[in-house]
Amino acid sequence: MASPLQPVRGTRDIIGEDAARHHHVVETARRITALYGFAEWQTPIFEDTNLFLRPLGETSDVVTKEMYTFDDRGGESITLRPEGTAGICRALITAGLTQTLPQKAFYAGPMFRYERPQKGRYRQFHQIGVELLGPSAPLADAEVIACGWHILTALGITANVELRINTLGDLESRANYRAALVAYFTAHADKLSADSKTRLEKNPLRILDSKDQGDRELLANAPLIYDHLTADAAAFYNGLKTHLAAFNVPFVEDPAIVRGFDYYNHTAFEFVTTALGAQGTVMGGGRYNGLVEQLGGPNVPGIGWGAGIERLAMLIAPPATASIPVIVVPMGEAHEPAALAVLTGLRAANIAAETAYAGNAKRRLERAGKSGARFAVLVGDDIKLKNLADGTQQDATLATLPQLLSC
Repeated sequence: MASPLQPVRGTRDIIGEDAARHHHVVETARRITALYGFAEWQTPIFEDTNLFLRPLGETSDVVTKEMYTFDDRGGESITLRPEGTAGICRALITAGLTQTLPQKAFYAGPMFRYERPQKGRYRQFHQIGVELLGPSAPLADAEVIACGWHILTALGITANVELRINTLGDLESRANYRAALVAYFTAHADKLSADSKTRLEKNPLRILDSKDQGDRELLANAPLIYDHLTADAAAFYNGLKTHLAAFNVPFVEDPAIVRGFDYYNHTAFEFVTTALGAQGTVMGGGRYNGLVEQLGGPNVPGIGWGAGIERLAMLIAPPATASIPVIVVPMGEAHEPAALAVLTGLRAANIAAETAYAGNAKRRLERAGKSGARFAVLVGDDIKLKNLADGTQQDATLATLPQLLSC
């Protein structure tokens, strides 16, 4: 016999407790983001490849190594979305919302990257995220970060999570910093990894994000962005820190925090945990003032973050088990129509109810007893509610069942 088909490498089924954890993360995020005024947006799982090529940067690992890109039957180049921000910004333009700002979007759904599967990260993975489009003040950045902290607090995992922040500066700051990095890394080019040598020519800031051990050793003495900030960029960063303190969000400064995509500027941040080994980032984001303009819209500032649902789900306590439905048992084949009427009535009253599909009354009662349900509704010439824990019974009607079951 041929072996059964398995999920494709880098994908998995989400069933049982995994599904409960996944659902709890999304519903918690949905509830908290609503408190901050975010509305849920849903964008397509696949987009025109051009949506990602330029904004993500030609040297980013996502574009060069990880995107799922293919030609459809019409010859159009299509890419499964590797992240959520570009699609939200495209939707802002498409929906004609650039004149009604600010816009606050929350999203949840699958993303796709062809990378080596690792703990809490798959080739099809899932993210929650928020994007705040329109405001350019550091208060907006602080509120977006505070919203993320609030979600992590509601999930009960902040004891093992640290917020790390950095600034990427404005355009002038980045130009100054870029020149300093080029000078430094050029002097040590013989020690750079092959990837970082490529980045040195196209985007030297990406070297700061390198995981290569030799590159990491060079970074210990590399120039810092703080020494190259303009007065405006420094004021923005100081404003961010002041507002985070006002929101009671603890943080540490980390000059190595850079976002992997070219469209980021000013604020960059990550929420990092020590509970998942080397794969410690559970939420990350930053400011991207030029992205909407790159996509053909007006100059609309933006700030947002994305978080991996799989990694968050690994950190939370198991959600409370949902109550097992009431079991409806017809006391003979002749009573099945009445039992189905009871079943329908309970569900209409928002009470979870199930029934066995076949078997005599004794067999169905045995199955009810093994199900873990607290009650069975026995439907014969009359209706009785049976407590499956102690075996006691009481008379009931369809009208009184909801009240009896709520006691």
